[in-house]
Amino acid sequence: MRGRKTEVYEQLITYIQEHQADFYRIAASYLKNPEDAMDAVQNAVCKALEKYRTIRQPEFLKTWFYRILVNECQMMLRNRKKEVLTDEEDTWDIPSTEGVFSEEDYQLYQEVMLLPEKLKTVILLRFYEDMALKEIADITETNLSTVKTRLYQALKILKIQIEGDFL
Repeated sequence: MRGRKTEVYEQLITYIQEHQADFYRIAASYLKNPEDAMDAVQNAVCKALEKYRTIRQPEFLKTWFYRILVNECQMMLRNRKKEVLTDEEDTWDIPSTEGVFSEEDYQLYQEVMLLPEKLKTVILLRFYEDMALKEIADITETNLSTVKTRLYQALKILKIQIEGDFL
């Protein structure tokens, strides 16, 4: 059994190293602040390294880690005190989007960021992280049918917003 846990630990280390930019992008999408995003990723990595022995099935490592990261981001949002945003903070953009998105894609991304948190989570994980709906259900700890409903609600809202932008 000890050999299996060592193997899981090594898989976790490799996974974290290969996907750290993805983790940062998700955290930055939630938190809208580069320092908070880095803190969230760092906290999630620390929690994952501390709890790796709880992974029952290594094939679900991705889902397990994203659940930790999303929960960490949501916890940080809940714990934030009301603060006055400066002009710089209010207009902060995620650095990784520069040169990556076309103008249309960037506008769509901005619309996604305006969605309610539960809907935004589904869109980000489905389309920006290319996750299956079942994985999203596992990460968000909700029913698959709830994830589907949130996806369709979000897509409907985005369609209305985008059509409104072009009128």
